Amino acid sequence: MPDAILPSTILALPFVAAVLAWLLRSRGRNLAVWLMTGTALLGLLLALWLYPAITGGGALRQLIPWAPGLGLDLVLRVDGFAWLFMLLICGIGALVGIYARYYMPADDPLARFFALLLAFMGSMLGIVMSGNVLQLVFFWELTSLFSFLLIGYWHHGASARDGARMALVVTSGGGLCLLAGVLLLGHIVGSYDLDVILAAGDAVRAHALYLPTLLLILLGAFTKSAQFPFHFWLPQAMSAPTPVSAYLHSATMVKAGVFLLVRFWPVLGGTDAWFWIVGGTGLLTLVLGAYAAMFEQDLKGVLAYSTISHLGLITMLVGLGSALGVVAAIFHIVNHATFKASLFMAAGAVDHEAGTRDLRKLGGLRRFMPVTATLALIAGAAMAGVPLLNGFLSKEMFFAETLASRNGPLLDVLSVVIAVAASAFGVTYSIRFVRGVFFGRVPATLPREPHEPPLWMRVPIGLLALACLLVGVLPARVIGPSLRAAASAVLGAGQLPPYSLAVWHGVTTPLLMSVLAFGAGCLLFVSLRRCFATLEAAPLTGRFSGKRIFERVMAVVAADLPQRIERRYPSRRLQPQLLLIVLLALVAGTLAATSAPFGFQPRWSSVDPAFALLWLLGAACAIGAASQAKFHRLAALVLTGGAGLVSCVSFVWLSAPDLAATQLLVEVVTTILILLGLRWLPKRIEGLAAESRTHRFRRRRDMVIATAVGLGVASLAYAAMMHPVADSISRFFLERAYTEGGGHNVVNVILVDFRGFDTLGEISVLAIVALTVFALLRRFRPAAESINAPAQQRLQTALGASGPGRAADHSLTDYLMIPGLIIQLMAPVIVLFGLHLFLRGHDLPGGGFVAGITVSVALILLYMARGARWVEAHLRVLPVRWIGLGLLLAAGTGLGSLAFGRPFLTSYFRHVELPVLGELPLASAVLFDLGVFVVVVGATTLMLIALAHQSLRRPRQAPATAAEGEG
Repeated sequence: MPDAILPSTILALPFVAAVLAWLLRSRGRNLAVWLMTGTALLGLLLALWLYPAITGGGALRQLIPWAPGLGLDLVLRVDGFAWLFMLLICGIGALVGIYARYYMPADDPLARFFALLLAFMGSMLGIVMSGNVLQLVFFWELTSLFSFLLIGYWHHGASARDGARMALVVTSGGGLCLLAGVLLLGHIVGSYDLDVILAAGDAVRAHALYLPTLLLILLGAFTKSAQFPFHFWLPQAMSAPTPVSAYLHSATMVKAGVFLLVRFWPVLGGTDAWFWIVGGTGLLTLVLGAYAAMFEQDLKGVLAYSTISHLGLITMLVGLGSALGVVAAIFHIVNHATFKASLFMAAGAVDHEAGTRDLRKLGGLRRFMPVTATLALIAGAAMAGVPLLNGFLSKEMFFAETLASRNGPLLDVLSVVIAVAASAFGVTYSIRFVRGVFFGRVPATLPREPHEPPLWMRVPIGLLALACLLVGVLPARVIGPSLRAAASAVLGAGQLPPYSLAVWHGVTTPLLMSVLAFGAGCLLFVSLRRCFATLEAAPLTGRFSGKRIFERVMAVVAADLPQRIERRYPSRRLQPQLLLIVLLALVAGTLAATSAPFGFQPRWSSVDPAFALLWLLGAACAIGAASQAKFHRLAALVLTGGAGLVSCVSFVWLSAPDLAATQLLVEVVTTILILLGLRWLPKRIEGLAAESRTHRFRRRRDMVIATAVGLGVASLAYAAMMHPVADSISRFFLERAYTEGGGHNVVNVILVDFRGFDTLGEISVLAIVALTVFALLRRFRPAAESINAPAQQRLQTALGASGPGRAADHSLTDYLMIPGLIIQLMAPVIVLFGLHLFLRGHDLPGGGFVAGITVSVALILLYMARGARWVEAHLRVLPVRWIGLGLLLAAGTGLGSLAFGRPFLTSYFRHVELPVLGELPLASAVLFDLGVFVVVVGATTLMLIALAHQSLRRPRQAPATAAEGEG
């Protein structure tokens, strides 16, 4: 396989495997495990294959055209630093997959778990391989989304839901800051390409927008890597399954922030602002995390706070501003990944076999779990910085950097003292972790009888512990080439500072600092041993909980602030809210119109009297609908349909059959929707006499505003159609619809080819709206007093219904007096007509959208004719799957063009000669249109079914709909 396409292959592998794991979830847990581990191992092998291309500071780039007209392309860039992260992500990902197979309960939906884990892996690979900073932000937010789903995987627990929500709010909020920061960065440099940005460090640091750019990017990095004061979300994420915690803390998610700091060090580093903000934040996080970890009672809590501390150490190294500090930071990123993943897996094994993670309830487990105890001892010693293990080497480099810093006598001494103190804390919590679990007395009240975990749960722990040992004993051979390649990629091949990975450097000051820290940590453990068993939180800092602050802020934003707004603007009616929106639009339009140069003159002589009469009829219908809305709603609905019908005829008059067909079908669906919701409206006013002076004023006011807005929109439309530019735009599409899009139907070619990206966004929005409507209505049942009971009773009486209970099991045709057999016979004809519209849409009026609406009408008519129970007993309606399939088909069609080196959603067409059928035009855009068709059918049907179930007052004990079964 050529090296040029390997980056895209590596990136695509996890996402493809995630989709396969989701689709094949009924095949058993073993297939999902094989997908996870196989994908990770294949990605690891392909990454190793790239090593010759990235040595010596080189970088491999792959450019995939996306939207060249906007200057946006997908750029995958693999240098030594990204390559090192790829090894961590794929290598530890494979071990986590093996471990999770035996850790996760047998009754858990493991296919869903591994699908999310694979997508998480792909998102992290996207961050490290992005050669475009906007693309990096996209994958950055994807990691927040998938971590939210993984942390809250056991969503039946309140702690998992709360932890997932907190992680999502903090990290996605930081992601928005990062987006603003990279937009400023791109504005400064004039490009969003990472290579261009990395080469423009001097220009960025000298720019007036440097400081806001720095602050915004650092907010993104600090929130992701749990730096003070955003560190509180990470311990709350410990409700996640242990394989997720091991992966999140070692090679993904929290490492994304420090990756970003190292990546942008050549651009943003080297200034006083960088030193004070990054170095100071790292120093505070290092100390606070280590201090809090000593007093934690939960095994995973100890490891979580220790992760915060080590991330602070890495941040401080990057913030010092020296090239050697960057080398030490990269080295410690790798070391921390290995021993932290091993320790999390060991903690999970203890919890899995002993039934608890509480340090106060554990002890003496080395008698029952000798292998696990030995492996945990090695990893814990690496975390403490014991010689001949990898943690010792990077910590010694950290001490050397603090000694080498020259920022004033007081600050230099203070940084050395804090570094030794934090390292002593690290020794203390490492001893507490190992001794508290595996040594001492065996508690008599363990929830389970402990024993060694299965072999394949111990293998990943052992391999990671072995890596800690090999790097500690043979650092130059094991990690030396990789570290050199990564450091050269960040600093430049010619800027690499001299450093040594020797195990023994003699009796040096950093060695003495290590000895002092180890001895102080041991003494601290002995002196605080009794306090550890009694304290629930760290003294002093335990009172200042970031979690409580976050919860108070969320309470204000989500509860107090909306309540204050509601008290100030107490109306819950929709009309005042719509009035405010319409008035704001009217004011904005008026202000814009006063300064807009209108260079056209109305051509009244070209107005056809018959067409004008048609519009007068439509205006009369609209005015009649408005006047009847509060008195006779069914009449208002009919008149509204009349106005819509006039719009359809207008489109036909103006030679726009596509728009006419779409308008007609949308009118049908809208009419059905309103019919389903009429019975929920409040009791109407009987007669004009009941209308007060206030009501009359409001109606006249609304009429004036509506007339003004209508005239404004009509003027805007007329100005747009009469403007000379409009003719040039239409000519452009008319001339190129067939030559470049392969279709004679210009409207459909615009939708699926020229503006295909817009259409993809529109159907995505439609899918989100449909799912939101269904989520709101699936559990909503209107209270008895909210239903227009008098109107309902009169309707039942007029149509012959026997009582209010009869509506529960009857279809709408019982009320509309339409024979159900007629509608049932019409449904196949309507479906066939919809397919006809779809197949002819590329060359003749039709298309995926109008065809989808047509088929949706057939389905909802069946609901009206036979009722929900009959339809769902004879037809397997799965609208959620339709929506998912349609989105995948539309996106897959766009991605297919990338395989041929063309921009996203580039269509291809040709004419094929077939027997009997003759010459047949084929275009790839038809597949995209098929995706639109499927999404429209699924989304429309989902919304209308949800409304139909509500309007038919389905009893609570009735079986759930097919759509609910999917939800």
